[in-house]
Amino acid sequence: MKQRLYVLLLISLSPFLGRAQPPPKGTLLEGYVQEGLQNNLALKQEGYEIRRVAESLTQAKALFYPRVAFNPTYSLAAGGRRLEFPVGDLLNPAYATLNKLTGQERFPTNIQNVNQLLAPNDFHDTKITVQYAIYNTDIQYNYLIQKQLLSGQEARKRVVENEIRYGIQTAYYQYLQTLEGLRIYDNARSTLRELTRLNEKLVANNVATKEIVSQARYELSKLDQQVAIAEKNRETARAYFNFLLNRDLTAAIQIDSTLAAVKAPVAENGLPDLQQAAVRNRQEVSQLGHSLAATQTAVKLNEANAMIPNLYVGGNAGFQGFGYTFRNQAYAVAQLGLQWDLFRGYEKRSKIQQAKIQTGLLQTRLTELERQIQLQVLQAYYDLDAANESLVATQSGVANAEQTFRIVDSKYRNGQALLIEFLRVQNDRLTAQLQQSLAREDVLVKRAALDRVVAAP
Repeated sequence: MKQRLYVLLLISLSPFLGRAQPPPKGTLLEGYVQEGLQNNLALKQEGYEIRRVAESLTQAKALFYPRVAFNPTYSLAAGGRRLEFPVGDLLNPAYATLNKLTGQERFPTNIQNVNQLLAPNDFHDTKITVQYAIYNTDIQYNYLIQKQLLSGQEARKRVVENEIRYGIQTAYYQYLQTLEGLRIYDNARSTLRELTRLNEKLVANNVATKEIVSQARYELSKLDQQVAIAEKNRETARAYFNFLLNRDLTAAIQIDSTLAAVKAPVAENGLPDLQQAAVRNRQEVSQLGHSLAATQTAVKLNEANAMIPNLYVGGNAGFQGFGYTFRNQAYAVAQLGLQWDLFRGYEKRSKIQQAKIQTGLLQTRLTELERQIQLQVLQAYYDLDAANESLVATQSGVANAEQTFRIVDSKYRNGQALLIEFLRVQNDRLTAQLQQSLAREDVLVKRAALDRVVAAP
């Protein structure tokens, strides 16, 4: 009997149930999801983060190219230390003696003593500098690390997209549930108004006393209070849904009628297949995997720094001298350099160990994450199964409550039942209908939760 009820329920409640997959492309709900992904502020922030990391990658790539700089300097100096050397006093007498001995003026005798400021005055160095790293482990591995970090940031954005998709779907289903609740309350209000009119006729015909009218009106006023709360919940649900889409909080929300075309099995695949798919699809795993790859590259970087020297070439060309005359001031310098740190107090060994420790930490975290994802899928899978079972139970409850209400309603109209009995079965019917509405929404939410943890592309 339970099996038959479940099959009938899947057919009759197809507007409220769906496969353990995202809504089909092109549906109104999927359109809202795409609108939310385009407008959501948190996702825009992730987009800026990706652009920032992409610029870091561009900067890392730029280090592979030669650097050319124009570096003119001009110095003015006054005071300070001087270089004093009596070269004139030493050489002039000797040169004069040589000139007398040779009978010729072959040697100068007016050499000035040196009295020069150490800080050059009216001195310029106008040059173009070229630098190019032939082989540099920092540049090469830093580029790889930045590339892996960019991939990790892109994976993080997809994680946020998955969470936003789940949030929008859940908020939409909650809004549908508030509309369904108001519809149920409207039907109950019609029933109570009809009861009030019937009681007024009974009192007018002296078949009953006046308290049945006041009791019916009291029940109607209690229902009006519940309707007011339900309307408040509807407006709150609408505002939250619009907030997720980053639009006006009071904007109208269209009802997605295409949900009725979606079939309703709990899940096409078994639990082990869903768990494996989740580990493959979840972007948290991809994000952590890229971080792990970056730390592994950092290990290679530090090992290369400890064993391989850096090789570079460079050069300067320009003018240098006192006064900006550029006459007889041209010069050029070419350089070929090698840098190899032979000993730095075991700093490099420590950096290698530190990078390896970070790698081990991320590997452990990745294993833990995979187990957490499997647990999440298991919980979501059985939550959805339990929600479906609960919905079956509420369907049976609504059917029984409807049948009981029809019997008691007929008895009351024929004077064979008391008002208190009628109100009890009416409240039971209302409660059963509301429970069924909540169970329907719970199935949709649990299905969306399973979609979220599986993260099917």
